[in-house]
Amino acid sequence: MSEIHATAAVSPKAQIGAGCKIGPGCVIGPDVVLEDGVELIAHVMVDGHTRLGAGVKVFPFATIGMAPQDLKYKNEPTRCEIGARTQIREHATIHRGSVGGDGITRVGEDCLIMAVAHVAHDCHLADRVILANNVMLGGHVEIADTVFVGGGTAIHQFVRIGRQAVLGGMSGIEADVIPYGSAMGNRARLIGLNLIGLKRRGFSRPEIHALRAAFKLIFREPGVFNDRVEEAERRFAGDKNVGEVLHFIRNTSRRGLCKAGRGGDDMDDDAE
Repeated sequence: MSEIHATAAVSPKAQIGAGCKIGPGCVIGPDVVLEDGVELIAHVMVDGHTRLGAGVKVFPFATIGMAPQDLKYKNEPTRCEIGARTQIREHATIHRGSVGGDGITRVGEDCLIMAVAHVAHDCHLADRVILANNVMLGGHVEIADTVFVGGGTAIHQFVRIGRQAVLGGMSGIEADVIPYGSAMGNRARLIGLNLIGLKRRGFSRPEIHALRAAFKLIFREPGVFNDRVEEAERRFAGDKNVGEVLHFIRNTSRRGLCKAGRGGDDMDDDAE
């Protein structure tokens, strides 16, 4: 059995799983699917072809699956999907996809979307992503696993953020950020690696040292950038973590690659 408050407006066509809690003032559209154990605390609106995974928790005044802020959108049946156990805090907004993209906005499992954050149409967030308060994602942004985005940061349309990167608060991210990278500033530059995050997630000292050495070679050594990338491919052949960074660089999006700024030369084992 699910608990639905008397003041909630739930379409009879919506699919409501077992053990869901829909609080006062919530509005649920006809094409919405709530999997088991979803909790909408109060005054939450879920619309469009939207699916909330098992155990998702949504706080007051958040909206999910509303039409994209795209003047080309003509009410096509695009989608929005939220992964299991993700938490969406107060006043956050997540819009469904557009026909100009792949038609779906996707947030992965175990994510935390903090208050007043915005996830625009056709964004793809992988698992365990954290968006702090007031983060703004333009359309078509891709964020890989276990990324932290600091409060007030804006990410330009079509930018890609690599796995386990950290973005400092109040930054303007205009270009792709490598996996394990640490970027901040207006406009943002790479300042090193997310060493604290790597240590917390069990990366060994040899793994971290290899990533640091590869970062310095690629982003700090003199010479032509592509030549330095090729040298890194030779020097670190067989290292899976460095290989992930190099693959990301070789497949940078239309936005280009976030370049290194101050801070990278000062990295040590205790730096972030």
